[in-house]
Amino acid sequence: MKVNEVIDILEKLSPPAFACNWDNVGLMAGDRNAEVSRVLVTLDVDENAIQKALSCGADMIVSHHPLVFGSINRVTADTLTGRRLITLIRNDIACFSMHTNFDICGSMGKAAADTLGLKCAKTLEVTDADGNGLGMVSDAGENEVMTAAQWAERVKKCFDIPTVKVFGELDKNVYRIAIYPGSGSGSIPIALEYNADVLVTGDIGHHAGIDAAAQGLTVIDAGHYGIEHVFIRFIAEYIRKNMPAIDVVEADVKNPFEVI
Repeated sequence: MKVNEVIDILEKLSPPAFACNWDNVGLMAGDRNAEVSRVLVTLDVDENAIQKALSCGADMIVSHHPLVFGSINRVTADTLTGRRLITLIRNDIACFSMHTNFDICGSMGKAAADTLGLKCAKTLEVTDADGNGLGMVSDAGENEVMTAAQWAERVKKCFDIPTVKVFGELDKNVYRIAIYPGSGSGSIPIALEYNADVLVTGDIGHHAGIDAAAQGLTVIDAGHYGIEHVFIRFIAEYIRKNMPAIDVVEADVKNPFEVI
């Protein structure tokens, strides 16, 4: 298959028109007409991902977070992004990113909700007339009522992460739970409108966390990477199903930081 053929199939899942206007999605580097036999799927295009692509012989990287975020005036080895781009171009590795278009129309929220085992979940923040949007919200169900502390343990287990940060009451029963992958401070008012007892998200700052708790919302901060790494498995399986001729390699799932 050619790079452009891979892109066409990925964009059927997440059309670029759904991306936020501040975002940068699509082909970051590479030749659209180049042949692709192996794809590396990763969350971030960092040195670990690039090295894995080189070592496994990938012709293309598919990432969630864009390699190029914002405008750049030149591609030189003087900058980190420039060095990454030079390495990819020298080794004929194309790089394609699907970011907020995947968040809104592609299943980041659904993939996260499914990972957590939420049933009958619906979109938390609807962004268009077709019901697409960000995050998911679900009633816990009569037979699944757990405390916020138990949900925190479930988040750690389901997303395979060692720790979470919690703002709010741990011992209260949870009847409605929202999940918002990525940076979730802006989702707090929406979760409150839905009368959610718990919000699972990432990148919650001090003031946002204590203000949410003061309004009765317990926030489980599982980290930006902690939730969104489900992108890797989801897209890898999507490629295997829809492009059987492509060999898929999944990037190693490893938090970019450690709590010690």
